Amino acid sequence: MSLIRSIMIKLGLADLSAERTPIAVLVLDDDHRRHRWFEKRFKGDEIDLAENVAEAVELLSENNYDAIFLDHDLLPHHYDGELDDENTGYAIACWLNDNKTSNRAATVIVHTRNADGAVRMVEKLRESGRQVEYVPFPMLDAKISSYWQK
Repeated sequence: MSLIRSIMIKLGLADLSAERTPIAVLVLDDDHRRHRWFEKRFKGDEIDLAENVAEAVELLSENNYDAIFLDHDLLPHHYDGELDDENTGYAIACWLNDNKTSNRAATVIVHTRNADGAVRMVEKLRESGRQVEYVPFPMLDAKISSYWQK
């Protein structure tokens, strides 16, 4: 959550339309349709969207999140047929594993359709004892509702 948002909440100026306490959410995904889906699903919450590894690392370095959603395949790398861990969600799993105190309390959900990539990401994140699970995107709405019911 940003400093400005925190101050606005303390002053009673922020829109707190969610029935539950607003949460801070990070989404790493290169699909703009999914961005809109997440924005709609987390309306009233603080949501940051990253399209690539560099943006996600910057946001994770500067903020604390309650929920982190990670896609594995990021454009254009998942179309070229080569394994490129440095430009996929796996790089963020490694970064979180290396930065064990960063966003320690966040629930991490890997939402990629790439099951092989997801398994590798979950294994890497669990090395540091993080709460993480793999939920393919089509099943994500039900999982979000079970975690953060409005």
